[in-house]
Amino acid sequence: MAVAPTAPKRALFVPEHDDYRESFQKFIAAEVVPNYDEWEKAQLVDRELFKKMAGHGFLALEIPESQGGQGVADWRFNVVLMEEATHSGCGDAIGGPLLHTDICIPYLMASCTDEQKDNWFPSVASGEKILAIAMTEPGTGSDLAGIKTRARRDNGDYVIDGAKTFITNGINADLVITAVRTAPDKHRGLSLMILERGMPGFERGRNLAKVGLHPQDTAELSFSDDRVPAANLLGEENRGFFQLVAKLPQERMSIAVGGVAEARAAFEHTLRYVKERKAFGTTIGSFQNTRFVLAEIATEIDVTQAFIDRCVNDLNAGELSAEDAAKAKWWATELQGRVIDRCVQLHGGYGYMLEYPVARAFTDARVTRIYGGSTEIMKQVIGKSLGL
Repeated sequence: MAVAPTAPKRALFVPEHDDYRESFQKFIAAEVVPNYDEWEKAQLVDRELFKKMAGHGFLALEIPESQGGQGVADWRFNVVLMEEATHSGCGDAIGGPLLHTDICIPYLMASCTDEQKDNWFPSVASGEKILAIAMTEPGTGSDLAGIKTRARRDNGDYVIDGAKTFITNGINADLVITAVRTAPDKHRGLSLMILERGMPGFERGRNLAKVGLHPQDTAELSFSDDRVPAANLLGEENRGFFQLVAKLPQERMSIAVGGVAEARAAFEHTLRYVKERKAFGTTIGSFQNTRFVLAEIATEIDVTQAFIDRCVNDLNAGELSAEDAAKAKWWATELQGRVIDRCVQLHGGYGYMLEYPVARAFTDARVTRIYGGSTEIMKQVIGKSLGL
């Protein structure tokens, strides 16, 4: 599906991004849409999707060309991928590859040694090895400093015990960036390890049944005497908390970009619906209430888009602050939920039927106000930046 026709003119993109957008639209139509229903029922996308996206230049954008990637540092290309995944109605199926590309790879780019890059980058860039990141634990959500999964030294290796939950790509993943505790200090005692598929003691639990985002696998992971070579330490020991904090603004911007794109997609579907659906002898779009609701939605989306685009430019320039990322994340996801709820209402009973895109959007939207840091945590970040 093309970019929404009511989208405002945006100075964010140049013709190269438009060409990339068109190419990704064609890829989605050929490789994702025909398989979507099957993946939704399986609650898991085929691993071949990662390889196909890599083959068309839609995966692992940051990894250098010499190691199989695209060598692209312009985050606006990532924005194009996220927006088009959403506008296609198949964003939840493409969520795994996007997490691989947009959230996991930056950790590798920032912290891998040359040896680790040579070892992992080619297979990560080709989609042969799939990435996930494991922070959340059964008793620890937004409180990163509360992570309890432990790693102890033993003859040059690390031995890991603990559990993670709500891990996107958890079933498909071959390499899992895992936050573990290597020292008692809450903030200066965390480290990041790369856990690999097949390591003894590394087990996958259920593919969790979710309210929405059905094609996107979400798993429980457990570690029992999981022996990990010291060479799999990502970055410096006991610097993991700071590595996570440094990359969270980009993760939150990814969620914000998706949030406003989902809101616009729901608006577009609803605008078309109210122009066709009739009640009391006329289209429901002709009712004053409908016009007022959609006028409010259109304005809120356009105003939010302007702020999101500014933040994208700041991120590209290396100037995005943690508080602006928090503002973008909480505002865009709350907008997403608010807009989609109003769009369901304008659809009436049909808005509750899964054959209508707005119904799937409704179930998919709720979690965005939770993952990546809840709305309440975002307000805490912003409040602290005000000296409160």
